[in-house]
Amino acid sequence: MQDRYVVVLSADAMVFEDLEELSRLYAVADIWDRAARVERVQSIYPTITYPCHTTMMTGLYPDRHGVLQNEMQQLCTRSNPWQHMRSSARGKTIFDRAKENGLTTASVFWPVTGRDPHIDYLIDEYWPQHGESSEQCFRDSGTSEEVMEKIVRPNLKLIENRHRQHPWADAFVMQCACDMLTAFKPNLLMIHPANIDGYRHQTGLFSPKVTSGLHETNLWLSQLMKAADDAGILDKTDFFLVSDHGQMNIRRCIALNVLLAEKGLIDVDEAGHIRDWTAFAKSGGMSALVYLKHPDDADALRRTQTALEEIKATETAGIGEIFTEEEARTRHHLGGPFSFVVETDGYTTFSNDWIRPLVRPQDNSDYRFGMATHGYLPEKGPQPTLIAWGPHMKPGALLKRAYLVDEAPTFARALGIELPDTDGRCLDELFAEE
Repeated sequence: MQDRYVVVLSADAMVFEDLEELSRLYAVADIWDRAARVERVQSIYPTITYPCHTTMMTGLYPDRHGVLQNEMQQLCTRSNPWQHMRSSARGKTIFDRAKENGLTTASVFWPVTGRDPHIDYLIDEYWPQHGESSEQCFRDSGTSEEVMEKIVRPNLKLIENRHRQHPWADAFVMQCACDMLTAFKPNLLMIHPANIDGYRHQTGLFSPKVTSGLHETNLWLSQLMKAADDAGILDKTDFFLVSDHGQMNIRRCIALNVLLAEKGLIDVDEAGHIRDWTAFAKSGGMSALVYLKHPDDADALRRTQTALEEIKATETAGIGEIFTEEEARTRHHLGGPFSFVVETDGYTTFSNDWIRPLVRPQDNSDYRFGMATHGYLPEKGPQPTLIAWGPHMKPGALLKRAYLVDEAPTFARALGIELPDTDGRCLDELFAEE
């Protein structure tokens, strides 16, 4: 077990349809015939990066791990801090289990890992929050002085003044990951570049820019394998190229709280500030969680449900379905302190704003409002995919369908350990007989 290595590269928003292009590129073409694959991996609800990656490292649905959106649960604001820290998630992760079994662990920009005590070599997906330096932001989110000195500082030039900008931020991520492999040889390394996701938000679901992102991913994959070779562990390493969700093109953005305010559920003063509220819709892109100020108030619950149904009936609202919390938990494994979930009509995304205009223009400053986005039900749109190769994988093994909750227990088996009490299963069909 100590001599087994796993590298997980999560190419955010990569989908099955991308494989036609990706499989022709040199790094992927080189491993294609010896790879095991899952054509389509059904994500979770909502199809949002931080909930998805929490599922990918726990094997749990959001009703159990508790990460429901990228942002923290702060209401009556237009934007919130993100859930960067490991403390946001419940349940045991693959990092926890690896450490319990005496393995070394590493993570570069894997979401919801900040200050994780069970990650030996950590660079969290974290950016300057209050004007602090790049070094300080990584230190604040748990990067050790050893990783700062050997990995972060030599690569800061790639990301300085370019946090959250693609492909510069991703080049930083991938170079740090390669340097970690050669310097530390961790048994488990999990990495999250987001260039493909960013390009889809900016230019639509399929575009020349997205194609260029696939070429970047191919290059970074070749660099990872070279780093493993330089470290002397290539023939002992199982690689997983995975993704968290797809995207769909959108045509409009609706400020759902404008309609809730006009239904008397949000009290806005003359200056546009919220004085009081009964219900507030918190956007997750193409879905929104509706919270009540007093969730046990039966009258508030009834009034809000009636208002949402009336809003859904209008032509401009963009609502396809409404779920109660109980329905969302039972049907989609999504539960929490919200009271309702609003699902898109298929081409509408939602904002948090409560001031008109109701319909907003496309805006690439936020992942929810560009040319394409996500957050919708997991069965919709193009689906994520999975490719795995290495000494323990079965060449040519193919599954048509799996689920995102299956990935963590599958990574665990590749490490020679188990991840118990998950909502998924190990994809044993992908493994060669040992």
